[in-house]
Amino acid sequence: MARSALLHVMTQAAMKAGRSLIRDFGEVQNLQVSMKGPADFVSNADRRAEEIVHQELSRARPDWGFLMEERGVVEGNDPQHRWIVDPLDGTTNFLHGIPQFAISIGLERDGQIVAGVVFNPAMDELYTAEKGGGAFVNDRRLRVAARKTLPEALFGTGTPFLGHGDHAGYLYELRQIMGETSGVRRMGAASLDMAYVAAGRLDGFWERKLQPWDVAAGAILVREAGGFITGMNGAKFDHEIGDVVCGNEFMHKALGEQIALAERKRTAAQSG
Repeated sequence: MARSALLHVMTQAAMKAGRSLIRDFGEVQNLQVSMKGPADFVSNADRRAEEIVHQELSRARPDWGFLMEERGVVEGNDPQHRWIVDPLDGTTNFLHGIPQFAISIGLERDGQIVAGVVFNPAMDELYTAEKGGGAFVNDRRLRVAARKTLPEALFGTGTPFLGHGDHAGYLYELRQIMGETSGVRRMGAASLDMAYVAAGRLDGFWERKLQPWDVAAGAILVREAGGFITGMNGAKFDHEIGDVVCGNEFMHKALGEQIALAERKRTAAQSG
């Protein structure tokens, strides 16, 4: 696959940061046995990867701004373009020595995501997409799965954790969807979950209140692989809000219906 100049820049940045993360990942696995634990080390690994991405992208497009997980907003001279970067999506997995993490880079032009790269260096899987150009993994074209019925569907999700999110509401959703499908997976890196929807490994994915850097690259992967993506209750997807429901045409609709049904059941239980 011949990549555009922009995608080439993005993939080179992601792969260089990935090499740094893999070196650090080996050290994290060794640190698991220490009393102090690897948390501080992982924070440094995250910052090192972000610095690599920032340097590589700034060198290629010095006037463009950034929205980054660690640095936050970095203003650029070009107001039309902004890189949206998560240097380590799946930090908790990384912390525990689980090889399910990624570098995620999205390119925003005039408020719209027009290109995305998600790279899992532990699996050596590079997902790329550009508006109108399709979605790929390691240069192989991606299409969302063709399944049409819930009993054969496998969905991904993200669960609220300590101090975050609406745990009670999520449990209604999980109970509803578990009862209608062949399974639900919580793998801990939203960018990779959305890449797996694009690749047909998952039939759909839903999660609330993600950050822009969690979803920017994954959203264009899903769309360019022929999938549908919205916010909750069919709202227009907005990477700044971060609510995600995605899948193929049939699974996206069915997943949205199940989430809405779960919300109605919760409301009925509260009012009763």
